[in-house]
Amino acid sequence: MSREILKPFLISKDEEGGYRLTVRDTRYNSQGYPIVTATLQDEKFTTMAAAKAFARQHWNAESGQYSTK
Repeated sequence: MSREILKPFLISKDEEGGYRLTVRDTRYNSQGYPIVTATLQDEKFTTMAAAKAFARQHWNAESGQYSTK
């Protein structure tokens, strides 16, 4: 695994054409190795903007904290 910092919010398109939000939490073990926990949210969104708005409302996400897949 690389040591680059992952953005905490991943927005991906599902097979039905909707968007899903994954919230990632990165912490480091005693050797400095990153441990990432990813939690896929239950909500499905029709647009990427709706997924971003949900992240801003529930986790105080800011611009630049999103990645797409």
